[in-house]
Amino acid sequence: MDYRETERDATLRALTPVVDGIAATFGPVCEVVLHDYRRPERSVVAVAGSVTGRTVGGAMSEIGMRVLARGDDALDELNYVTRTGAGKLVKSSTMVLRDSTGAVFGALCVNVDVTEVDRVQGLLAALAGTPAGPADAPVTTFGDDIDSVVDALLDAQLTRQDQTWAGLDRPRRLALFRGLDERGVFAVRRAIEQVAVRLGISRASAYSYLSQARASRTTAANGADDTPEGARP
Repeated sequence: MDYRETERDATLRALTPVVDGIAATFGPVCEVVLHDYRRPERSVVAVAGSVTGRTVGGAMSEIGMRVLARGDDALDELNYVTRTGAGKLVKSSTMVLRDSTGAVFGALCVNVDVTEVDRVQGLLAALAGTPAGPADAPVTTFGDDIDSVVDALLDAQLTRQDQTWAGLDRPRRLALFRGLDERGVFAVRRAIEQVAVRLGISRASAYSYLSQARASRTTAANGADDTPEGARP
């Protein structure tokens, strides 16, 4: 076995009791999840607490897929607020795990249910006659099924485009695939087939759009103009 794999396995084993310790310290409003990004479809290797309902062997969330997409450039995401599909308001931190070469291979995530805190804050603000803070935290899909996470990300991309797939022109179709790719969707095994079925296109067409989207992103990153000649001013 590669020494890095041995090192990564040892790190995950060492952190497993830490998961239980953190959750026990903060009580029932806290959930701690340890992820192994080498297997996105079943990345959860340890969990304590039950804020998002994760279980060992479950899939990573949208947040984890975003970190995965950034690869070794991923940074810790601390104290962000999101909302579960069931309506819980959750304050979270995602801390990436790196091996001795600096390669990202997992994450330690802490989720704290602040729903009741938010309600009390709103009540106190109303009593004091001051406006409450905004309650528009984005909804994040947490689930043990990776397919539900992929579906949620695809639905979000279509919502941003404000169109069905059939109503999108080629640049917007490429933008949709680029957005999914940037969020780590295609790092998941069989995700390309799932996206193709959802969009009603062939797998070959999906691969073609993904290839073109990646090529256009590379061209843009290199500073070249990939705008079709007839569309230039």
